[in-house]
Amino acid sequence: MKQLTSAQIRQMWLDFWKSKGHSIEPSANLVPVNDPTLLWINSGVATLKKYFDGSVIPENPRITNAQKSIRTNDIENVGKTARHHTMFEMLGNFSIGDYFRDEAIEWGFELLTSPEWFDFPKEKLYMTYYPDDKDSYNRWIALGVEPSHLIPLEENFWEIGAGPSGPDTEIFFDRGEAYDPDHIGIRLLEEDIENDRYIEIWNIVLSQFNADPTIPRSEYKELPNKNIDTGAGLERLVAVMQGAKTNFETDLFMPIIKEVEKLSGHTYDQDGDNMSFKVIADHIRALSFAIGDGALPGNEGRGYVLRRLLRRAVMHGRRLGIHETFLYKLVATVGHIMESYYPEILEKRDFIEKIIKREEETFARTIDAGSGHLDQLLAQLKEKGQDRLDGKDIFKLYDTYGFPVELTEELAEDAGYKIDHEGFKAAMKEQQDRARAAAVKGGSMGMQNETLAGITEPSEFLYETETVASRLSVIIVDNERSEMVSEGQALLVFDQTPFYAEMGGQVADHGVIKNDKGDLVARVIDVQKAPNGQPLHTVEVLASLALDTVYTLAIDHKRRYAVEKNHTATHLLHAALHKVIGEHATQAGSLNEEAFLRFDFTHFEAVTAQELRRIEEEVNEQIWKALAITTTETDIETAKAMGAMALFGEKYGKTVRVVQIGDYSVELCGGTHLSNSSEIGLFKIIKEEGIGSGTRRIIAVTGQQAFESFRKQEDILKEIAHTLKVPQIEQLPSKVVSLSEQLRDLQKEMAELKEKAAAAQAGDVFKKVQEANGLRYIASEVSVSDAGVLRTFADNWKQRDYSDVLVLAASIGEKVNVLVASKDKRAHAGNLIKALAPIVSGRGGGKPDMAMAGGSDASKLSELLAAVPEHL
Repeated sequence: MKQLTSAQIRQMWLDFWKSKGHSIEPSANLVPVNDPTLLWINSGVATLKKYFDGSVIPENPRITNAQKSIRTNDIENVGKTARHHTMFEMLGNFSIGDYFRDEAIEWGFELLTSPEWFDFPKEKLYMTYYPDDKDSYNRWIALGVEPSHLIPLEENFWEIGAGPSGPDTEIFFDRGEAYDPDHIGIRLLEEDIENDRYIEIWNIVLSQFNADPTIPRSEYKELPNKNIDTGAGLERLVAVMQGAKTNFETDLFMPIIKEVEKLSGHTYDQDGDNMSFKVIADHIRALSFAIGDGALPGNEGRGYVLRRLLRRAVMHGRRLGIHETFLYKLVATVGHIMESYYPEILEKRDFIEKIIKREEETFARTIDAGSGHLDQLLAQLKEKGQDRLDGKDIFKLYDTYGFPVELTEELAEDAGYKIDHEGFKAAMKEQQDRARAAAVKGGSMGMQNETLAGITEPSEFLYETETVASRLSVIIVDNERSEMVSEGQALLVFDQTPFYAEMGGQVADHGVIKNDKGDLVARVIDVQKAPNGQPLHTVEVLASLALDTVYTLAIDHKRRYAVEKNHTATHLLHAALHKVIGEHATQAGSLNEEAFLRFDFTHFEAVTAQELRRIEEEVNEQIWKALAITTTETDIETAKAMGAMALFGEKYGKTVRVVQIGDYSVELCGGTHLSNSSEIGLFKIIKEEGIGSGTRRIIAVTGQQAFESFRKQEDILKEIAHTLKVPQIEQLPSKVVSLSEQLRDLQKEMAELKEKAAAAQAGDVFKKVQEANGLRYIASEVSVSDAGVLRTFADNWKQRDYSDVLVLAASIGEKVNVLVASKDKRAHAGNLIKALAPIVSGRGGGKPDMAMAGGSDASKLSELLAAVPEHL
């Protein structure tokens, strides 16, 4: 077996499958696009669903990749086991309706065992297979695998409900008896016992059946297109090939662990308690990649996952004696380890470090806040004479306040209290069960739409044409091909079309279809891409349409032109965001409609009013410079050399389109654009808001809509000026300042009058002293305009020895306000007002010396005042 670095193993995998005619699919962003079933990209096949379900036909049915992935269903196990990770790489090779079982197994065996490639010793490899899958068994035998190394397992069948399914065959590496202390041997595999001896390194899924839960598997029908989906965890392969005891003792993790040793002063012991080292090394990889891909820590969804990972890593840092911010210092190490295939970590290093450090600092404050809540819980236990902290309370501290369980345990036990571990585990399990029940399971291979996938007739989109005569080549009605259609809705394909199919955030063109007489026969209401890439026109049929007939297709020019203004403005906005708030503000989604544009981007805080003004000015400056807009078709590498931004979520072919706006913006884009920036006319931001953790949204308008927005604002200002009798709106600011000063003067004058009125009443009120249970008290109704005057009464009362207790009640509008003040410890103002307030249908509370309440029944004021003596 060859001794290779992780980078060499990854590259050798890709090179091997490329030699077998596979196209290399670049690793996709960890944040899924257009897939609501996934929180994260969690496997190599997750980004290829569109190929397996037939919604998109790949240029090459043979694909290989090394895909960064995140799984967070077992975060608590990371660091405890040898192979659990949050972020990992999945190596895969895939066949979409091309080669099948024989080639998949033969080539897999060649990659593993050939001296030219990985050169695994054959005697160390074992394979499991589905018992009824005799074809896989026979294929392994034909390759020279000993029958004793082939283990039948009922679990080796892949299916999720109805849809594509099939057997799978897994490949294991035997690490020897040193990892089998109980000498169980092959039964570890036969009985599927968790172990460290036989390590699964590869799974080959043979998708060949259409699963139907209502019938036995033996009756499943075969799929029209059989597929191959395989996955091999890079971390496991590296551990096996580098002879490491666990995944963590490889060149993927040890450089991080070495840095943690320097920061902590502790030494990593392979045979000792090294959980904290493992947690930190794993979690910083996940944080670096996820933040680099645009996800940011937050309180929900992906953001919550990242926050949880970061806080767990910080707490394990504390276990190692690291109490200052430190995680951000490890980003560079992660970047250098992964640089050969993932240069983006070092490219975005400053941004990633900034986010992690700021989150670490915030968590330090969270620990302080959580400590306060824990102190309250411990004080309550002491008051009740209990010595055990309830598991639900521990979980609440953990789940609500982000307070780590380990810290709760440490502080509680230091204070002499026991921990309800079982109660905490039960509360945690309840949450996990709820999360799992809510999860949407998305398989790698959805139902295949044979009708749409079967469209192979060519169709060309004409960028520069708005009207064209074109032959109708495909008619689909009710998901079936047809020769003719005369009513209802239909899907049409023409050999060429001026209609833009919705893509890249640009909405589809609308328009009309006419026959050779000029009669209107259909309205185009939507255009989408068919699986093989043809523009698929959704039409409302007004008259008969026949196959192989030439029709005139004409787009709605006004709609297209308005959409192009917004699309071109979106490119300028993207460039302006980079200039004003930073390169990290990358596109996370966009929509270019006829009436407005919407642009989502990654950013960790609200864009300030000053920044929005600068962005708006930037875009308008480029509009007024009348920059020429050019489009160039070239290959992807040349485009990147030109400085073109490749937008995440977009699929680019061999030839790409580069849209350049002067020297201000260069992007890869398949949409339609103006020929000069001046055609936009005007750009106006309408709204900026947060739409999720780490994602902001700008809504803006251009051209006439922008003008209308400015005019609407001007009309509002004119109306205000008219109301305030200001001749020019330019004079409004000074008028508002003047009115504000007048308002402050009047408020001050009003306060003085209230004090005088209170003082005038006070003379009479403070004379009404009564006595009950040895306490002197005053209970009186007063006439005041607001509750604040009651406090003025109380302040005056405190200055002289009028009585021990003061109770004042006032009816203000439809509400009742009550104040109680006390100078004697025998009369608790807060308790007294709690007793009196219900009389007037109210409630209140306060301190021993002062309390207030509100009520709604003014008719009971006299009853309230009369009840004061019995509560003293």
